[in-house]
Amino acid sequence: MLLRRSHSLLLAFLCLFSAAALQDPQADARKFAEIKARFERGEPISREEREWAQRYRQQQQQRGNPAAEAAQKKLIEEFVRRNPPRESTGLVALTDLDKHRYQGEEGGLYPGGRNTPPPAHLKAGLALARQIAPLDAEGRSSPNGKIVLLSIGMSNTTQEFQAFQALAAADPSLNPRLTLVDGAQGGQTAHITADPKAKFWEVVAERLRNAGVTGRQVQVAWVKQANARPTEPFPIEAKRLQADLIRTLQNLHDKFPNLKIAYLSSRIYGGYALTPLNPEPHAYESGFAVKWVIAGQISGSPELNYDPAKGPVRSPWVAWGPYLWADGIQGRKIDKLVWTRNDLAERDGTHPSESGRRKVAQLLMDFLKTDPTSKPWFPAR
Repeated sequence: MLLRRSHSLLLAFLCLFSAAALQDPQADARKFAEIKARFERGEPISREEREWAQRYRQQQQQRGNPAAEAAQKKLIEEFVRRNPPRESTGLVALTDLDKHRYQGEEGGLYPGGRNTPPPAHLKAGLALARQIAPLDAEGRSSPNGKIVLLSIGMSNTTQEFQAFQALAAADPSLNPRLTLVDGAQGGQTAHITADPKAKFWEVVAERLRNAGVTGRQVQVAWVKQANARPTEPFPIEAKRLQADLIRTLQNLHDKFPNLKIAYLSSRIYGGYALTPLNPEPHAYESGFAVKWVIAGQISGSPELNYDPAKGPVRSPWVAWGPYLWADGIQGRKIDKLVWTRNDLAERDGTHPSESGRRKVAQLLMDFLKTDPTSKPWFPAR
């Protein structure tokens, strides 16, 4: 049986693991200096920025401190003792649950225990997909324009999307007017992307400029998000993630006026985790957050409306992208996907290794080449 994480242990881990935000020493130092300068000028600092700066300062103080390093090692050992890495959890992938239930929630990617969207929702997505065409910098139709596919998410997402970009660059069968822009960023979890004023969105805008495109050319997004250090039992953390995903989709709609489709994915297997960043069963349960978001749009939720005939538009049309979770080496029945220990990074068992990144990249590529709503714009014509 899966053990619940100790609240006190997670608090002790806080300064050691910071939602994967502290990954690039130079970038982290610049970010800390910027936050510090704004604070000293009397400018407002968000709660997330303040907490990040505190964690950064604590880490800097602990480096080279033998006592602190020994304490951290002990904490890691305690976490692993309480939550030993597992090749399988016994959980059943949503795609294999069919009409069975997990803690009262039905399986399947879509309502009714199905793994395919309802006909009416698919029809609406197909209509939008057929509208996707090259746009110029102002968002006007142009045969010489671009179709931008933008990734949104945290550290795992950016690592996986970069592998996807490399795969796409070597594939001549893709639409030559397609531009792939990696907007995902390390440490930028769903709670952050839910904030329309988060620095995350400034970085996305900068990356679009660096790619030679504009926000008006973004028409499709791949969103893979999670929140760091979940501790509460199901469904509390999944509901929090659901709310953050909805706000993230609303931000995408507001910032990219020609965005039509967003494909959503949930976490990969977390059973090898060596840290409380996002272990099982939370990695698995994040799939329900995605399922509920999509089901909400299908049922006509106003906060996810994409159809101007039904009221104010607040979101792109959403559907599942590739579903990435499988039960370790036990895998899943529907396509035999497995996650081995080599697919996860040695240091934390949470981020994908090179083989894990390639695996996600191939799943995303296969999805976009075969899904009915991507066929009108993803491959070359």
